[in-house]
Formats: sequence, C-alpha cells, structure tokens
Amino acid sequence: MTTFGTPEPALSVRQVLTLERVLAGEPEVVAGAAQLDRPVRWVHVAEAPDVGVMLSGGEMVLTTGVLLAGDEEKQAEYIRSLHRAEAAAVVLGLGRAFPSPPDVMRRAAERCGLPMVVLHRPFPFAELTEEVQARLVRRKFAAVSLSESVRTALTGLITAGAPLQRLLDEIAQHSACPVVVTNLAHRVLATAGERPAVDDVLRDWERIARQAGGSEGDGWIRAELGGRGERWGQIMLCGYRGDTATGRLLADRGAESLVLHRMLGGNSAHTWEEQSAQSLLTDLVSGVVPARQLLPRARAAGLPVNRRTFVPLVVRDGEPAQLDRVLRMLGLPGLVAELADAATAVLLSLARDQDAEALATHFAARLRTESGSTKAVVAAADPRTAWDDVPAGLREAQHVADAVADSSAALDLPAVVRLRDVHLRGLIRLLRDDPHVQSFAERELDGLLCAADEDLLSVLRTYLATGRNKSRTAQLHHVSRPALYRRLEAIQGRLGVDLDDFEQAASVHIALLAHDAQQG
Repeated sequence: MTTFGTPEPALSVRQVLTLERVLAGEPEVVAGAAQLDRPVRWVHVAEAPDVGVMLSGGEMVLTTGVLLAGDEEKQAEYIRSLHRAEAAAVVLGLGRAFPSPPDVMRRAAERCGLPMVVLHRPFPFAELTEEVQARLVRRKFAAVSLSESVRTALTGLITAGAPLQRLLDEIAQHSACPVVVTNLAHRVLATAGERPAVDDVLRDWERIARQAGGSEGDGWIRAELGGRGERWGQIMLCGYRGDTATGRLLADRGAESLVLHRMLGGNSAHTWEEQSAQSLLTDLVSGVVPARQLLPRARAAGLPVNRRTFVPLVVRDGEPAQLDRVLRMLGLPGLVAELADAATAVLLSLARDQDAEALATHFAARLRTESGSTKAVVAAADPRTAWDDVPAGLREAQHVADAVADSSAALDLPAVVRLRDVHLRGLIRLLRDDPHVQSFAERELDGLLCAADEDLLSVLRTYLATGRNKSRTAQLHHVSRPALYRRLEAIQGRLGVDLDDFEQAASVHIALLAHDAQQG
C-alpha cells in the first residue's frame, strides 16, 4: 500500500497564539479562554463596528479598535456582531485607542464565549496575516492532494477487482482510525483498522448506533452510502484525530469508492450483509479468533446475544438466500453463511424460554416446503447457552453434516440430524485422517480399490448400508436376485471374506465408511 501524508490540521486559536510572531506581541487572553480550540479558517483585519456582515465564520479578526474608542455601545455591538458571524476570535492591539483591555468588550466577549486576546506590544498585523494565511493555504493544498491520492488509490483497487475489505483497509490506513460500514438499521456490515481499536468501538456499538443520527463530534465522521436517490448505508470514521474537514474528505472519498464497488458488484456474488455473516461464522467455526473476541462483532451485526440460547445448524444442499428467507418468514433471529463443500452454517439466537429443538425442526420442515425438495440435510448440535460454546457447536453440526453427506442412509434420517443419529459413521468421519484408519481401509478393501471394480464397490456399499438386505439391494441396483448373488460372490472372493459372518461384514463396513470419508 502506498501511504500519503496527512494534511496539517487546521490551526486553532490556541495554536495561532503560540506562533513566534504572535508571542513577540505579548498576547493575553482576557475572555473566552475555554474556547481557544476553535479552528481558525482565515485571518481578517477589520476596524468597522459592523464587521460581522463581512464575515462568513471561522475568522480570527484583528483590530486596533480605533473606530470604537469612546463609544461603549459600539464596543459591545462589535463583539456581538463577531459572535453572530461565528468568528473564531478577536485580537485587539493595545495602543492609543485602548491602552488597556476595555472592560465593556471583555465582558461582552465573556458572555458570548468569544475568545478575546489583547497584544501588549505593537504588532504589525500584516506579518501575522501572512504567516497564518500561508499555513492555511498549505493545508488546503495538502487536503486537495490527499483527496486525489486517496481517490486514485481506491479507484485502482476497484479496477483490479479488490474485495470490499481491501478498500476499507486502505481507508483505515489513511484515516488512522477504525472504519465501520453499516446498513440503514445501523447493523455493522464490515470493519477495518487496528483490531483492538475496532473491538473497542464494537463493544460500545449499541450506544454509538443510537447516536448515529446526531451531529458529528469527537472524531465521529459519517458519509452516506447510496445512489439514484436511495440511501442504503453509511461509512463512519470512528475517533478520527485530524481536523473535521479532512475527516469529512476521507469519509466522502471512501463513500464514493464503496458506492462504485457495490454498483460494479465487486468480485463477489454475495451482498455485504452475506459477507459480514460469512466472515463472522467462518471465524467462529475455525476457532482462530477466540469466541469472546467475536462477541462484539456478533452484537454489532444485529444478533441478540444477551441471555440467549444458541442453536448451531449446518445445512447441506440449501441455498443461503433461501435459508435466510425461511428465517425471516419464521421470525427467527439468526445469521446465515456459506461454508465450503455445499454447506451453509446457520446460527439461531433464541430466547431462553423457547423450545430450541422444536424450532429447529420447524425450520427444517419449512425449508423443505419452500425448496420443494427433501435433499436438504439439516444437521444440528445441542443448544448452547454460553457464547464461548458456540464454536464447538458449529463444528459439531458441521461434523454431523459431513457424516451424512452423500450417504444412502440419509434417506432414513430425521428432519434434523444430530450427533446421536450418525452413530459409527460420525466416529469414522472424526478419525478419517488418522494414518492407522487409512491403512486399515486400504488393507480391508484392497481387492476392490481399482476403477474397474467401482460397480462392485457400489453394490457392497448399498448391501451393507441396507443391513445386508439382498432384496432391497437388488431393487436399488435394478438387477435380478441371481445377478446380485453373483456380484456378492465376486466381492467376497476379491476381499477374501464371508459377508454372512457378522464380524467380517462389520470390519468391511467400517473400512468402506473410512474409505468414503477419506474420499469425500
């Protein structure tokens, strides 16, 4: 990543007073000391009593007060006029007009909260104007340069087909603070930035989300996401430490890039909501990130997590969009995410007084009704009441789903398959990568493990899965009973076993389950 310099922050009144040329005038703050952090947008020399009509806000006004001397009403109105024009501060050079700070102006400035500074030594205002204007111009030029640099970098990433996360990382790098993207319901879709800082933001996200519609402050800078008259989200810089104008610029450039990325479809078929759920559930399943650290992300994504019962599910041969639609139809809070190998994870979050098993069964039944197919396999782990137990639950559900994948036994499974339903097949799935199990499978099936014997292997698989039911096996393979007998004799001859012997048949069955698990 190419990094670019951040523009100098806007000068505050306090910073102007520390400039060497100003210090030579022996400045003294006589009013509005609590407002010295106001940004100075420009410096303006003005003597006219109605100076406010010439200002547009943010100016530091320099005056000798020569036109105000001797008229206290004009002095008070001068201050009020500056206040109405939202001037940053007023600097009065003491001299012939005012040898000491005028009480009327000081009291008026204090009432208005307007910083008032007096200079005890003669001071050429032109020098101060020149230095401050030069600094402000440099800052504005740097801001424009930064804007173009950021836009170029983000456009380059989009052109290269970079994912959403890569764009957000770039924005976070430039802003040096957490970046959060939300939908209109203020649910977090994506984040970027230093992980501890992001986690701090997400832990307090409920409060932040409630205040999201309020005014910007303390570095919380937002930009709307949308197009063609429709809003669909926002990007937020959380705790930006630079000046607000530069922060808004960065947020705007980021919003432009995200809108363009969404219009072009990125390089993914998934919506940002789906990507958010997928990232969270994938991290939960993998166990790489401790569950406790993922809790703020889950809460910010809209998943209820306080005093809930979590039901981990993994669905085979079910479309994620369809699963999400079924959840909405049933009014069940949950997250849906596509995993590998045609599996989809579903994490339900239920109230403690709800029947978790009954609702999981209801979900499975509605899914089959909506899909019009009985192919979808819904595997579930036992309900969890502790968030820290959710990763293990998801892995258990995934294990159950794997155990029944491509299995003829799946025809006899309940609507929701649990660990107790997969029996030996589940154990073999857990042990499939063990070298001893692999060696056992190779040794037991050695006589059939070649391409030419795939038909015999299929017959053996069906015969054992049906509990050695010859009639059922012949029917499933569309062969006569005598033809089946000949194939069974060939199998027994190749393997050197007697399939009528329970122990030998069980050994071959275990070896075949191990072989299928390894291949699958």
